[in-house]
Amino acid sequence: MFQIRLHGRGGQGVVTSAEMLSIAAFTEGHYAQAFPSFGSERTGAPVVAFARVHNEPIRLREPIMEPDAVLIQDRTLLESVNVFGGLTPNGYVLINSSHSVEELGLEDLATKLPKGHLITLPATEYAMKHIKRPLPGAAMLAGFAALTGKLKLESIQEAFKTKYKGKVAEANGLVAADAYHFVLEAKKKMKEA
Repeated sequence: MFQIRLHGRGGQGVVTSAEMLSIAAFTEGHYAQAFPSFGSERTGAPVVAFARVHNEPIRLREPIMEPDAVLIQDRTLLESVNVFGGLTPNGYVLINSSHSVEELGLEDLATKLPKGHLITLPATEYAMKHIKRPLPGAAMLAGFAALTGKLKLESIQEAFKTKYKGKVAEANGLVAADAYHFVLEAKKKMKEA
């Protein structure tokens, strides 16, 4: 079973991102579940959502305390929430930021994880370019797919088409493609370094 914890702020679509991740996994024939952790659901408040993907039925229903991957949709949470808590030793981290890992002060974490498992992605920039709103979900999920190899870009794009129609679905597809290729390129550069 692969477990993902998504961190963000209210209004950024964190819960929707978890839902879209599970739909993408279903599209590929996996079992999946997604659920939020409810607390103070106001715009700007920290929000956590969870997703699991497996090749067998999933019976667990509790929050994910030891994630295999952490997606952080708002980098300001690095200073106020223990977003890396319980991360498995071979885990993956994707952070929505135009700053490098070094600029964020995360060199120690990067050395603890396998090379190429911690990447920053300017997800909000891609969202603003195509959607004209700061909704980084499609970029983060496509980045997750490229980072982990657990899902295909096309499955992420298809998931967004199930929820949105027309230009909104198309724009999210473009966001996803940009992010996917960005992360693939970042991984390639890390391997060459």
